[in-house]
Amino acid sequence: MKFGLFGIGSGICTQPEVARNVARAAEDVGIESLWTGEHVVLPDPREPPSPAPPNFAMLHPSTSLAFLAGVTTRVKLGTGIVLIAQRNPVVLAKEMASLDVVSQGRLILGIGAGYLHQEFAALGIPFNERGARTDEAIEVMRALWTQAHPSFDGRFTQFANIDAEPRPVQTGGPPIVVGGTSDAALKRAIRSAQGWYGFALNVEQTVTVVERLNQLANEIERPAALGELELSVTPGLRLDDQIVTDFAEAGIERLIALMPQDTEQSVLTHIENLAELIG
Repeated sequence: MKFGLFGIGSGICTQPEVARNVARAAEDVGIESLWTGEHVVLPDPREPPSPAPPNFAMLHPSTSLAFLAGVTTRVKLGTGIVLIAQRNPVVLAKEMASLDVVSQGRLILGIGAGYLHQEFAALGIPFNERGARTDEAIEVMRALWTQAHPSFDGRFTQFANIDAEPRPVQTGGPPIVVGGTSDAALKRAIRSAQGWYGFALNVEQTVTVVERLNQLANEIERPAALGELELSVTPGLRLDDQIVTDFAEAGIERLIALMPQDTEQSVLTHIENLAELIG
């Protein structure tokens, strides 16, 4: 089992010195990866399904992870998740290639379509186009990362006679991990990604989603170049040895633990507890 830590760019970890101390402590004990969240804006007043109150601080993922790349050497840096339907994918391809370069190939690009209509409205992007935009954006980014002479002719994005250097350090670009439990997200992960990510799930919910993933995998052709689909989950409960075993038996290969958001010391204590699970 790989262990990650979620929340590195949010709450108290928007303070650079706290984020630095947390990241270095996580790296020192063998935590595999650090993960950010993302919302450009949050509804005010808070309305379901908004994940946090409107005044909850969240750094831009690439800003946070670029800073952490400079104060660590080994730990992987994950976006959990970037809402790519809200982005210009040509700009995002450059942003994430740059992050892969400055981290020396440590980026994991977690992506999702988004679910807050207020956020899409503020950005001037039609909410009902988010799935189609997400699928196309993956193709656009990979074209820019891998083609000798990038070109693309899609519904939302068209370009030719351009180039975008530097390319990512990782061959083919950073691995893409699709977040979400809807059939659309699961199909996207099978068709287009190296991994799938479920957030705030218990073991029973995870088993149900993995069973559905396996069903869909029998119906959808997966490109061989993507390899086996890696499964990651942020559990909605405190981890112990039995829970880790249960997730492993469900087919999960990475557990991305939620960090507390009260004090730096509580996060460092949380990391010490994770270290005992890592062994």
